[in-house]
Amino acid sequence: TFQTNILTELKNWRLNFIQHHKLQMRQEKEKHAAHVKQLQNEMENLKELLHTYEISISRKDEVITNLSQALEKQKERVELMRKFTLWRIQHVKAKQEEYANRIADTHFRTALMKKVWTAWRSVGEVRWKDKVARACQLRAEDVCVQLTNDYEAKIAELTSTLEQTKAEILRLHSERDQYEDSMKKAFMRGVCALNLEAMTMFQGK
Repeated sequence: TFQTNILTELKNWRLNFIQHHKLQMRQEKEKHAAHVKQLQNEMENLKELLHTYEISISRKDEVITNLSQALEKQKERVELMRKFTLWRIQHVKAKQEEYANRIADTHFRTALMKKVWTAWRSVGEVRWKDKVARACQLRAEDVCVQLTNDYEAKIAELTSTLEQTKAEILRLHSERDQYEDSMKKAFMRGVCALNLEAMTMFQGK
């Protein structure tokens, strides 16, 4: 009948509505689950990124600490070399002064011997005086020449040693400057490498 058909149509419409509603609910649940899973994945990725940043910062701090320690050791080494070089220069100067004093004493004794010999020579006979005087004069001149040559050779040796010491000082200063410059460049390369690694990780994520 007409009423039965209407009731059947209403029942079918109600069933269709319920199924459509269930379908929409299932789709919403699936969307919600997918969204939650996506959020969880993003959270895990952020956790990994945070862990990576922590490791990167720890490495950077370790590199900075190592570089600082290396610089301090280099400063101590340069300071020790500077003190040692100053000691060597003072030692050379002391040796020069000591040698100069010995040469002065030798010249003084030689001059005194000449005066004594001149006074003693006047007492003897004329021929004997002339002969001995000539011999002593030649001997004294030889001694003076020998002493002068020895003194000049020693002065040249000490001067060469002093020049070598100065050159060593200049070389040590140059090595220190080069080492500090290398450490600065290495430090900057390490910082750049760490920043580049972090940037690469950001871009990768």
